[in-house]
Amino acid sequence: MFIADGWRDYEVLDTGNGEKLERWGDVILRRPDPQTIWPIADESRWTCDAHYHRSARGGGEWEFHRRLPDRWTVSYGKLKFYVRPTGFKHTGLFPEQAVNWDWMAGLIREAGRPVRVLNLFAYTGGATLACAMAGAHVTHVDAAKGMVQWAGENRALSGIDESRVRWIIDDALKFVAREQRRGNSYDGILMDPPSYGRGPGGEIWKLENELYGLADACQKVLSERPLFMLINSYTTGLQPAVLSNILRMTAGRARGGRITAEEIVLPVTAGGVLPCGASGRWQAEA
Repeated sequence: MFIADGWRDYEVLDTGNGEKLERWGDVILRRPDPQTIWPIADESRWTCDAHYHRSARGGGEWEFHRRLPDRWTVSYGKLKFYVRPTGFKHTGLFPEQAVNWDWMAGLIREAGRPVRVLNLFAYTGGATLACAMAGAHVTHVDAAKGMVQWAGENRALSGIDESRVRWIIDDALKFVAREQRRGNSYDGILMDPPSYGRGPGGEIWKLENELYGLADACQKVLSERPLFMLINSYTTGLQPAVLSNILRMTAGRARGGRITAEEIVLPVTAGGVLPCGASGRWQAEA
């Protein structure tokens, strides 16, 4: 397992009955999680500041037990992020990804040379900022303008020079294809694709139909001295071995290197771990 156990401002307090209890700084949130199918040990300990309730009609809404700021900040080392409860239960940050931030940042620092990173489906920029803080220049690509704006605010909050990030609002596969035609390349590439989504031009994305093609396109824009390629997945039922096979048949077949794929988890203070999807890592041989 890849375990994200380096947080101080974030903590999974307890899990069960299809929910999780989390501390974000000094704010306690209770949110649904379909993986937590075991019972809660002690319901009386589940006091929170806000509780997201799913609706039988789809979606849901927050119930607030005290007035919260519109947004607040959490830190991971020197990185700082704005978080807030959104209408779709999310907060604008996936803290389990910190284990991948650390891995990529370590490879960038060890390279001892200028490094170019491409972050696809880059959301609010957690990985972008981690790579930029480690010294890379990052091209941040997301189809949602609002998410790119949020990522830019996180960059400023973390004190990272704006010259270290290039912001792109575009469909991931189309952007990668254009980069190949232009002859541009990257030393590190990561992607965090959704199960289903739409690009800014209405392009339909279905993970099972598109992921292999995207990974193959990405390996074609890896540089002559690449460092890594990372695929994250939150799609239910997609095992780490699927990501391993895709990386083996794309970057591995073309470049050799080493592949590891594992479940990604967060430690739970009350005991055990919280499963949070899967990550597949391709790393060039030293």
